[in-house]
Parts: sequence; structure tokens; C-alpha cells
Amino acid sequence: MTTFSDVMVHLDLEHANDACLRVALECADTFNAKLIGIAAATGQSPYYGNVTSAQDPQQQLRTDVSKRLAQAEDRFRSMSAPRKVEWRSATTPPAKYVSREARAADLVVIGAPRNSLVSDLVGNLDPSDLVMQVGRPILVVPPQVQTLKLKLGVVCWKDTREARRAVSDALPLLHKTQEVVVVEVISDESDPDAAHNRVDDVIFWLERHGIGAFARVFHCPERQDPMEKLFEYGADFIVAGAYGHTRLHEWVFGGFTHDLLYRSPLCSFLAH
Repeated sequence: MTTFSDVMVHLDLEHANDACLRVALECADTFNAKLIGIAAATGQSPYYGNVTSAQDPQQQLRTDVSKRLAQAEDRFRSMSAPRKVEWRSATTPPAKYVSREARAADLVVIGAPRNSLVSDLVGNLDPSDLVMQVGRPILVVPPQVQTLKLKLGVVCWKDTREARRAVSDALPLLHKTQEVVVVEVISDESDPDAAHNRVDDVIFWLERHGIGAFARVFHCPERQDPMEKLFEYGADFIVAGAYGHTRLHEWVFGGFTHDLLYRSPLCSFLAH
């Protein structure tokens, strides 16, 4: 992939979307891409059960969902004007809907979750569900981000399928970035020479794709937080593979992927 021709941005129905929308608009402008806005909500609440009354709570919720979807579309069109954009919405679980509709996009931009107990009840999108289902890279945008700067990008390297997929999917973004550093974090038991060989291979591969990059290998003691070490680089965004496995139909992430989703103050480009 040499560019992002279609960028999809998800709008949350319960929180402000300005940061997410700003970054999505910047991506669309940077790559001259079509911008697709998307939102969804279930329209059903398990808390109401089968209550029937003159004023059905489920009907009230469906009416509220329809109103919020219309408001989200209005906000999307207002912020994206005068660009030509597309809007998609539905009354259905958000993760499933966005995953299905993402067939029309090269990149999906979403807001960072506000806590670790994200629910599909009204319209929140659980990124842990999305990243494993969507089959497209996602760009997770924290609410405090004002703009997507492309001065320094950090590729978090781990010699896995997910990391290879992420750096390959991120090529269009890395091409637009002034400086790229490929970082591998090693533990006490790791062989530093082997780690240097791995990141050097990635550097040479990026160079053959027209991207100049620097390699860094650093040791992280067991009690030290690798996220804090990464932030020392002053990066504008992070590229990483998303690692997880299923347990009773739920996605369980390793600590680093979870931290990128829930703790990172930077935009995170993730692929699985």
C-alpha cells in the first residue's frame, strides 16, 4: 500500500469526538483520501429487560439513539465541510458494524477508550473488539491530541506477525513522517546482538521502501514501564502490532497493547 485512499472515522455517541475528527480530517487531507464517517448503537439495554408500559424504556432508548446518530452526522458534516464526505450509521453493535463497513476503508480512526469498561450499550466502541475483527489498521486518538504531527514516528518492533503487519500497513504514514525510529525493548534474558540484527533488518527494509529510519535497542528491567521509555523519544505517534487472544469470547491483551489503548497520550497506529 502506497497511500490511504479511504479513511473511516468512528464517532462516539457519548463523548466528544473533536480530537478524533481533527486527526481523521488531517489524514484525509494529507493523503487526498475520501473521508467516511460512521457511528452505531445497539438501541437495546439489558437493564430494562422485558418491561412494558405506556412509555416503553426500550422505545425511549431507540428514540434517543436515533437522535444521537443524527447529531453525530451533523457534527461530522459540519467539521468536515466543505469536503465531500460519506456518512454511514445503523442501530446495531458498533464493533460489528464498523468491522463490516471497514471493507470500504484503508484506515479506521477511532477515539481512545475513556476507561477499561467500555460498553456497547448506547454507542461506545470497544477498540479491543475492533482491532481483532476489523482486518484494517486502526489509528487510536486520545482526547487530548490537538493535531497529528508527523515529525517523529516510533515503530515498536517485536519479531512477530502482528508487528510485520503493522509496519507494512503504516508505510503510507511513515512516508509522510520526517523521522522514523524503530525500537525494540529487550529484557534481562534477551540477546542484545540478536535484537540489533532484527531492527537492522527492519531499517534496511524500510530504506528499500524509500523511508529513512534509525534503530534503537534498549534494555528494560522487569520493574520498569516500557511505555515510559518510549515516551522519552518525544514521538508524535506509535506504530505497533496488537497482541491478544480469545477467552470466553472476550479479547485478552498483553500489557503493552492494553497500555497503548488505555494509557498512551500519543496516537497509536495498531494492526493485528
